Amino acid sequence: MPTPPKTLSLASVPTRRVSGRWVSLFALSWFGVWIAQLTPVQLLLPLQVEKFLNATDWVQNVLGFGYISGIAGAFALIAYPLTGALSDRTTSRFGRRRPWIALGTAGFSVSLLVLGLQTSLLGIGICWVAASTFFCVLTAALTAAISDQVPVNQRGYVSGWISAPQAIGIIAGLVLVMTLGLSTFGGYALMASLLVVLGLPFLLLVPDQVLPAGIVPPLTFRSLLQGLWISPRAYPDFGWTLLSRILVNLGNAFGTSLLLYFLMYGLKVPDAEDSLILLTLVYMVFVIIASLWLGRLSDRLGRRRVFVFGASVVQAVAALILAFVPTMGAATVGAALLGLGYGYFLSVDQALATEVLPDQLSRGKDLGIMNIALTVPQAFAPMLGALLVSAVGGFTLLFLVSGITALGGAVAVGQVKGVR
Repeated sequence: MPTPPKTLSLASVPTRRVSGRWVSLFALSWFGVWIAQLTPVQLLLPLQVEKFLNATDWVQNVLGFGYISGIAGAFALIAYPLTGALSDRTTSRFGRRRPWIALGTAGFSVSLLVLGLQTSLLGIGICWVAASTFFCVLTAALTAAISDQVPVNQRGYVSGWISAPQAIGIIAGLVLVMTLGLSTFGGYALMASLLVVLGLPFLLLVPDQVLPAGIVPPLTFRSLLQGLWISPRAYPDFGWTLLSRILVNLGNAFGTSLLLYFLMYGLKVPDAEDSLILLTLVYMVFVIIASLWLGRLSDRLGRRRVFVFGASVVQAVAALILAFVPTMGAATVGAALLGLGYGYFLSVDQALATEVLPDQLSRGKDLGIMNIALTVPQAFAPMLGALLVSAVGGFTLLFLVSGITALGGAVAVGQVKGVR
């Protein structure tokens, strides 16, 4: 029996290049996402947790922040693939991804507002779990737009417009909150507002392909559980790419998620928040340069693996510098190398991920699984890193483990055979 034309259209890889307008709106949306996610992670949430813990031992502050992040990461394990699987089957007249982008944006922004009002550690934890879950809903749908609409020879460049806004979002959020002298609630409220304002143009103006009813089978609990397992034996390139993502993102998160605490308690700099802005600015510049230039170069050469391998090695070198040369000057060099390696990695690895999917009809779900490797390490790293810091009473072991895991990611991506 021949495959229906609609099914062929949905399962086919796009060949028509997306416009500059599409890329601009996509980048603007990601800028809103990252400024709303990373400003709390880097500044608002650690200070909020420290305020309500009121611990005399700084390690307890690190652990408190780490546990909240780890619990949020556990929820992301379900939110990503579930959202992807549901969006693959959504038959709304607005498209498959749009309803989930709207839901994620609304839920994420409201969660941030409520988080700013919390006066207990339990309330902070619950609200951050909610915010992180809606972040997953939103980004799962946004990421699927690449495989839905962007041709393979443009994916490195377009993926660079995920990582470049990430770098800008970190520094912009920090500068806004500190320059304006905002309260905790004011900081969260501003981030929530920017999320909505910057995300609406892509949501409202970019068309989304409508899925006719009956093409994709309905989602059941059994089919969801079965879909969560993608055999690395049957699809080895998917498995190696996923493992590489986990390791490299974990290594980067070890190097960046506890940076404020490293400055405060490791280097003992007198102006930790100002120093955090400086290091973040250095990181941002190199992320932008690497993600946009190297993503486009990867498209032009038609090669992905060598770029991801190189990015992993650069991040490992940065982490080892932080481990063995604990000075502000070395931290600045480390921030530059971390930015170079991570921008290098994010743009090309996202393109690589879209090229190793087992089934184009379930790409939302499969990319959701891939996105677990992007976000969950970022959530678990503060908790695991806090345990490493508390075990030795310092940060050397944390950065050493960061370098080793990044090198592990380089080894894993070297095993991918189906993509150059």
